[in-house]
Amino acid sequence: MSKTVKSLFAFSLVAFVAACAAKEEEYVVVEPEPISQEPVYTGKYK
Repeated sequence: MSKTVKSLFAFSLVAFVAACAAKEEEYVVVEPEPISQEPVYTGKYK
């Protein structure tokens, strides 16, 4: 095989192994928004 074909095959093999390698799981912590109370109805003009 020519050097070009060998190089292309090697590059493809490295890319395949890198794509299939076990990845570390990322833990994302989302803090919930604080619950606020609704305003109390106090009348029309207060």
